[in-house]
Amino acid sequence: MPKLLIIFSLINILIVYYLLHRYYKKKHELEIKIQGIQGKINILNTQHIQENKNKIALEEKIERYNSLKEIVEKIDQDLDLEYIGDTLTKIAFSSIANNKGTCLLYLIDNQTQKLNLFKTKKQVQGLIIKAEEGDIFDFWVLRHASPLLIEDIRKDFRFDLGKIEAQHTRPISSLISSPLISEHNFLGILRLDNSIPSLYSQDDLRFLATVCGLGAVALENGELFQRTKDLAIHDELTRLYTKGYFLEQLRENCLKGQRQDIIFSLLMLDIDYFKNYNDKFGHTSGDIVLRSLSRTMTDFLKDSSSIISRFGGEEFCIILPFKDRRAAYRIADELRVKIEKTKIILRKLQTHITVSIGLASLPQDATVADELISKADKAMYEAKQKGRNRVC
Repeated sequence: MPKLLIIFSLINILIVYYLLHRYYKKKHELEIKIQGIQGKINILNTQHIQENKNKIALEEKIERYNSLKEIVEKIDQDLDLEYIGDTLTKIAFSSIANNKGTCLLYLIDNQTQKLNLFKTKKQVQGLIIKAEEGDIFDFWVLRHASPLLIEDIRKDFRFDLGKIEAQHTRPISSLISSPLISEHNFLGILRLDNSIPSLYSQDDLRFLATVCGLGAVALENGELFQRTKDLAIHDELTRLYTKGYFLEQLRENCLKGQRQDIIFSLLMLDIDYFKNYNDKFGHTSGDIVLRSLSRTMTDFLKDSSSIISRFGGEEFCIILPFKDRRAAYRIADELRVKIEKTKIILRKLQTHITVSIGLASLPQDATVADELISKADKAMYEAKQKGRNRVC
């Protein structure tokens, strides 16, 4: 009986051991499966996160490149350079920089071939842009005629950090810049910079270059339109305003003067004995005299908002805004003296000219354009009758 009990107990122990072993084996197998499944879940989660990132990045790219359509539509609406410049900087600043940092648009001055700051967009309003003719980064783009990406200025061996800090009052760490080139004609530079390093990517630079490609065509058309418009309102010989444009401005000033009680004066000038210069030196010399006088007047009045026009032949008219008769007389007489002292070389001979100037003021002498011109014209002839080279 005891032997049977012992055998029975051993059998039960073996059964329990077998069942426990089987249980733990199954548990271990399940744990391995769970770990495998969890690993797959983690991989799927990682893939999902990456796909979401890719989706967001793709949506941003689609949104960006959809804005190209907006650029084309907007810049095709208006050939005005101011409007085109505003549109390009606005889209680059919002689409690429998310309205952070600074966006600068430089245009090439056709006469000096230097960069001039044309438009800006700034995160910090009131921020002063010191380099109005560009800095070493802009000169690099100008020299190489290719886009530029800088992730961190302090780690970029191409540029001297000391010169950078000397040129700027604001901190710059990252930057992208692209030239505006149309048919091998360098028009300017569009640039984004920020104080945060590694803010811009290659994709940002590619998009900026695309924007600049579209912008360059628009700017070239705008500059052509501006030159055409400029030619229409400027005298070909003297580059002063034409009589037609001047009369429009005079009428507008008269209307504004009546509505807002604003004063201004009108000067009418005539070159004394101009026919003698033509007879003595030839008509080409007459052109030289007219151009010289135009430069003298323009330089003398450059700091004012005066409107200077070639009125016809050797006659010129000048609007002096916000100047009453007394102030206008002083300016006119100083201009007369300046003209008399200006030396002109005609056929290797040094000479000079004098002018007779008539003055009329609004509202002291007249309130409408035609009457004001008539009064100034009579005053000019009075100056001639009194001996010329004077102001009346």
